[in-house]
Amino acid sequence: MTTHPKKSFDFLSLYQKFINDTKRGLRLQPNGKRISIGTIKNYCHTGILLERFCQAKQFELRIRPVRRLNQRELNAEKKYWKKFYLQFTSYLYNDLDCYDNYTGSVIKHIRSFFNYLNKELALGCGDFHKLFYVRNEAIAIFPLLPEELNYLIYDKTFEAALKHRMKEVKDFFVFGCTVALRFSDLASLQKSNLRVVNNQHYLSVRSKKTNTDTLIRLPEYAVAIIQRYHKLKKRLLPAFNNTNLNKFIKLLLEQAGFNNPVQVTRGKRGMPLLQKKKQNTLRFCDVATTHTMRRTAITTMLSLGMPEQVVRKISGHAPGSKEFYRYVLWSQTYQDQETEKMFERLEGKKLEIG
Repeated sequence: MTTHPKKSFDFLSLYQKFINDTKRGLRLQPNGKRISIGTIKNYCHTGILLERFCQAKQFELRIRPVRRLNQRELNAEKKYWKKFYLQFTSYLYNDLDCYDNYTGSVIKHIRSFFNYLNKELALGCGDFHKLFYVRNEAIAIFPLLPEELNYLIYDKTFEAALKHRMKEVKDFFVFGCTVALRFSDLASLQKSNLRVVNNQHYLSVRSKKTNTDTLIRLPEYAVAIIQRYHKLKKRLLPAFNNTNLNKFIKLLLEQAGFNNPVQVTRGKRGMPLLQKKKQNTLRFCDVATTHTMRRTAITTMLSLGMPEQVVRKISGHAPGSKEFYRYVLWSQTYQDQETEKMFERLEGKKLEIG
């Protein structure tokens, strides 16, 4: 692309080209793989946010090549992008009430866009985007304890009290708490994902997000869940969308009595803020989502003694994953509690002599 040294380009038009090239596979990951549909959807949403920001704040976004700019013009360009970053992040934090993780992910998309302009289109836009700070936070995980999962699986009185749709929710939720799949993979399960070898049932899945294969043996209760829905033509489980299932899961756990108070802090500009629900303390059921299923499965496996490398293979986490290490720390707390109980029982084992 040939450019005039002083010419400017419309930011949003180039951003749409960035999305289109990604969709068409003209822009790939460093390993040569195509970028996932989920990531492309996130790029699109960031584009919408940028459009709304420009309209709300009357900010003119443009791209200006910097190859032949003099020092004064370079300083002005640097000032322009600093101003954009401050105003755009303020818009996300103040106007839209976003937290650090979400804001950070949006900024990462914009940085990727600038890398595309410089590397793929050779526009020579400079490295001003490297000044865009990407904040992130470690959000607390709230999985079910093994005892709580056991209650959902085996308590027939609780199950009998549920309405038909809520029984489907419980089945979907329990199955998800067993196999450690992401919601997108759970929702796509078909009968072709099921393998039976010597009367043992296995779930064989290729992750949509990471493109990795998972094979996990199903326990009897999970097989029973699948068999309840054998009349479905292709699907393995009842159909839900993510938004509705999030609401149903909160209701299910509330009905199960999982209402203990929890503290949730979220970061804004690096400052922790305690979340509340309409002036009341948050309960466990309030913070449960579809991701609770995957978190519960991983921590249950670790808590009950499954080796880390086996759990990591099932979950698809990389060996050095910081996220996986958080599950390890959480499960260690449970193991410490069980170890303490064992030592307490040991104290009562006195030897009677004579």
